[in-house]
Amino acid sequence: MTSLRITRIRSTIGGKQNQEDTLRSLGLRKIHQQVVREDTPVVRGMVNTVRHLVTVEAVSDENSE
Repeated sequence: MTSLRITRIRSTIGGKQNQEDTLRSLGLRKIHQQVVREDTPVVRGMVNTVRHLVTVEAVSDENSE
């Protein structure tokens, strides 16, 4: 299964509260912080909410065989 590497690139100053909450739910607290999450519809929906604040890369899992 693939994973997503999500990197926060912008601030939420002046943004909506739900966008800030979504970033916190993804585990992104600081700018340029990266997290790796499984590629699920829930995570895709969260990324879609904050798509202008993050970058997303597909990463293949090395341990899955």
